Amino acid sequence: MTTDTITSFTNTTVKLLRSLHDKKARQNDGLFLAEGMRVVTEAIDAGIYPIILAHGVSVRTHPVLQRLVDATLGSGGRVIETNDDVLAKIARKDNPQMVVAAFPMRSLTLNALDRTAMNIVLVLEGLKDPGNLGTILRTGDAVAASAVILIDQCCDPFSTEAVRASMGALFTQKLAHASWVEFEPWLRAAPAQLVGATLNTSHDYQAVAYKKPTFIFMGNEQSGLPPAYEQACDALVKIPMLGKADSLNVAISTAVLAYEVVNQQRGQTIV
Repeated sequence: MTTDTITSFTNTTVKLLRSLHDKKARQNDGLFLAEGMRVVTEAIDAGIYPIILAHGVSVRTHPVLQRLVDATLGSGGRVIETNDDVLAKIARKDNPQMVVAAFPMRSLTLNALDRTAMNIVLVLEGLKDPGNLGTILRTGDAVAASAVILIDQCCDPFSTEAVRASMGALFTQKLAHASWVEFEPWLRAAPAQLVGATLNTSHDYQAVAYKKPTFIFMGNEQSGLPPAYEQACDALVKIPMLGKADSLNVAISTAVLAYEVVNQQRGQTIV
């Protein structure tokens, strides 16, 4: 198999890649876009290979690109070489990355997750901002989370914005979707501590003893967790706000809580 050269905006492969900016097209084709040599490298390192890899002429001889091309072709994918104008059309932005790839969408069911090896799990309900979701996936990678579970109607983790914000973490995280009515009985079928972040409590996030596995439960950016979901938690915590703002961004809050759990689990003491 060889690399194809494409320079036409109306080429069917170019049209397919461009269409993946739209959720309906992603769902129909089962594919999503990721941009950048580093991100595609992380995907391949995680054993996930592009269905289509598009690259610019200027990086043709780059040694990293050669590895990506070989991996894509070796896994049965297609490689196309094109110019900057076509890449800009595919990426829908000026000065695009010189590598854009289409990957198969991957999402697990709850029963596909291994409950026996869990430490930290990030559970997200009703998130609307794909940038926040992508950043939380990146946090999940940083703390070696066992899974990221999306509850009910969260934004699309395969949108271009979420993929970009995840900085490759979408490929390293076990991602699952479920409704609340599916999640709650699954959670209670094995040992678990569900910890909800909320303003409706007096418990400081550092005053709680976190037990393995800890499920950190974060709600919608504006409204937080629904009352019924808060009531189902084993503990409710909040991060103290010492300034004028009443809360932190949900992605930052998730990182703060996740690292507190990490520090407790590894028994770190401050000297």
